[in-house]
Amino acid sequence: MSEFVFKLPDLGEGTVESEIGEWLINVGDTVKEEDVIGTMMTDKAAIELSSPVSGTVIKLAGEPGDVVAVGAPLVVFDTDSAAVPKTAKQSPEPAAIQPDNSPAPEPTVAATVAETPDESAEPARVITSPAIRRRAKEAGVDLTLVPGSGPGGRIMRSDFDLYLKARATGAAISVGASPATGVKEIKIIGVRRVIAERMAAAKREIPHFAYVEEIDITELEALRKHLNADRGAAERLTLLPFLGLALVKALKEFPQCNVTHDKARNVLLQHEAVHLGVATQTPDGLKVPVVRHAEVRSLDDLAADIRRMTLAARDNKAKKSELAGSTITITSLGKLGGIASTPVINSPEVAIIGVNRAVERPVVFNGQVAVRLMMNLSSSFDHRFVDGYDAAAMIQRIKEMLEHPATIFLPG
Repeated sequence: MSEFVFKLPDLGEGTVESEIGEWLINVGDTVKEEDVIGTMMTDKAAIELSSPVSGTVIKLAGEPGDVVAVGAPLVVFDTDSAAVPKTAKQSPEPAAIQPDNSPAPEPTVAATVAETPDESAEPARVITSPAIRRRAKEAGVDLTLVPGSGPGGRIMRSDFDLYLKARATGAAISVGASPATGVKEIKIIGVRRVIAERMAAAKREIPHFAYVEEIDITELEALRKHLNADRGAAERLTLLPFLGLALVKALKEFPQCNVTHDKARNVLLQHEAVHLGVATQTPDGLKVPVVRHAEVRSLDDLAADIRRMTLAARDNKAKKSELAGSTITITSLGKLGGIASTPVINSPEVAIIGVNRAVERPVVFNGQVAVRLMMNLSSSFDHRFVDGYDAAAMIQRIKEMLEHPATIFLPG
């Protein structure tokens, strides 16, 4: 037996270790050179790894969720047993076997954010790997019918194998649940693990100062509807670009809120540019795509980029560089926004602005009781670096502009 040890390669950007996201192979499987064998998770992306040799898998480094250091053994192959499956076309001879002490061939590494859907995939959005998509196409399986047990409903290899077995035998399909207890174990891996770690660190290390302000957005909503009258559904304006413009203008008066904290050097970095993070719920968890240089954008430009970036995040098409580098974040739960919330600061930033649900209710307006469209802004600030007075004053400035939307577009 000639063993070839495939070690975890450098995935770039200073990565020293990576989490196993998913194996697309099992011990005993025969693979060909360049076959995709699994994914490794970085902070924002899933990196597909291809086999550097042909052979039989005799050992895997661990299970999904385990962390492997760069340069550590990842997969061990028996290259003497390399064989081409009978159903596959004849491929070139596998690479010559190298001794264990020789450097491993460079693997083919394709970086995506979680997954790039196959162009020929079914219309319904399904989260899975390209290898499973290929198997499904060959087997004539509609992946929308396959229950997924992975993060965000991701279809794992075991899910697909179980579905094929159930389809062949006519048995009912059951995924992940114990028949005795009805409890399904969900391993905290990938993006969900990163979110959990960052949220815990933010609440543990940052003293949050929360401030909620009520805003009358009746005039703003009238302007929004007027501007949307001649627009197609894909170009209609939401409240977020108006809030973004108001925030940009307010930050000129309160630059101490457009700051990131460099913990390692214990310094604050006050930014002239406003790189606006837009917290976005996705099947893989909360992501924050970044609209860069919001300070120089028009309303339509800002709205278009917010749409583009949030859609890319939801479809797992956003690049890693597009999910980092924000200087301040806005977040919205849309119709689920509730009356108030306490958003968690997106470290290393020092402020986050949250949009709550807008509702019509009676209020006193110009000395008379009138029905007005009211909405709360819920904000959180890092109280180590932003004083409560300045935080409240900035939100009051945003309130003034949103209640008199023409002022958003005035110079100065």
